[in-house]
Amino acid sequence: MLTIVRTTALTATRRPALVCTAIRCFSSADTTKKIEKLIDENKVVVFMKGVHGAPRCGFSNAVSMVLAMHGVDFKSVDVLSDEELRQGIKDYTNWPTIPQVFIDKQFVGGCDIILQMHQNGQLIETLKKAGIKSALESANEKPEEKS
Repeated sequence: MLTIVRTTALTATRRPALVCTAIRCFSSADTTKKIEKLIDENKVVVFMKGVHGAPRCGFSNAVSMVLAMHGVDFKSVDVLSDEELRQGIKDYTNWPTIPQVFIDKQFVGGCDIILQMHQNGQLIETLKKAGIKSALESANEKPEEKS
């Protein structure tokens, strides 16, 4: 008798998980479409905690500040307002952390990578390839390079 009750209890607890998995799979396709639309429609997109003017974590704030220093206009997407989007972007990029930065439809990385690219000058080059002039580009030019 104990075995039957145990089996029934296990089956009952497993069924809701199957239903939830099916719902997540369906929603995931919608989330993927939403992510792709945001990436396609914006030159620079940052999936972050909070928004550009009001970041809600230090890493999101750092990325926002670096892009602002470069004078980059970007679309910020608050993943805290949508848990499905928060997990969806992690699945989409196979990258475990937030923020996540896309430039010209390409996933660039998170906070550490953006900071490193900023420090070594690669962010200016990546922006240039995307047709975006960095506000810091002229500051990095040598006097004889200016026309």
